[in-house]
Amino acid sequence: MFKKSVVLVLACIIGISMIAALFIGPVFKQKKLATGDKIAVIYVDGMIVGGRGQVGLFTEGGGADALIRQLHSARDDASVKAVVLRINSPGGTVPASQEVGEELNKLRATGKPVITSMADMAASGGYWLAACTDKIYANPSTITGSIGVYMPYSNWEELYKKIGVRQEKIKSGPHKDILSPERQLSPEERDIIQGMVDDMYNQFIEIVAQGRHLDPAKVRQLADGRIYTGRQAKELGLVDELGNMYDAIDGAAAMVGIKGKPEIVEYGKRNPLEVLLGAQDKIVSDEAIIKRLREMLSANPVAVPRSW
Repeated sequence: MFKKSVVLVLACIIGISMIAALFIGPVFKQKKLATGDKIAVIYVDGMIVGGRGQVGLFTEGGGADALIRQLHSARDDASVKAVVLRINSPGGTVPASQEVGEELNKLRATGKPVITSMADMAASGGYWLAACTDKIYANPSTITGSIGVYMPYSNWEELYKKIGVRQEKIKSGPHKDILSPERQLSPEERDIIQGMVDDMYNQFIEIVAQGRHLDPAKVRQLADGRIYTGRQAKELGLVDELGNMYDAIDGAAAMVGIKGKPEIVEYGKRNPLEVLLGAQDKIVSDEAIIKRLREMLSANPVAVPRSW
């Protein structure tokens, strides 16, 4: 039994060592070759929401926390001269879009330009972020715009009556259960919600007008919630250039004076080693990787039974 346990321990150590050899080698090689000025690419995929958002096995989605962390990494890396924001999003919440938009403006204030590249779509909150950047590229058929705000709610009152369900609440104020699905909105409550939507809509208009250097009145004409193709959006002044992500990267390189093919560093996509070690950031220092591996190797992965 003891010999079998020792063999299992050695097998675990060898397995971890092999994983380290597979992944740390490329990491060291990549960092050794990573010299000169770079263009950072940050991905905004899916819904833009507060907090961690949609965290996958090898990707981080549109969570505001992850996006802000990546923007800070690009800001603090002296070798990064410009950022390409690759957006493929149908929108999201106003607060999350606003939070990330503010960080984009802070990044631009450091002198590093931010260029948007739109993929399938950059609508609503996705376009909010695009409007906070220096230049926007879109494919001719990219779904663009949907400038507006809405607050959904359901009214299940009649359904509850049919199935014999009656909801009752003890509440601290008349509007504490506003938007409750068990009842209709009162006229006063509808005015309250409409006022909130109008205020957020006005903030959206301001962002687009400032970012695109357009008259607010013109933005309001365009911002009735409709969507445009990338080509239509360019004609209306909502997009600067038609092109794909690599056109945007080349444009960013030209903007900051990088000659030839720019070096690219991607954020938001985690490699298998970072997943294995529980890394939260795209960029992990060699020292942190080695430290974490030592911790894993020093821990006893198998409880060795005692024969006495």
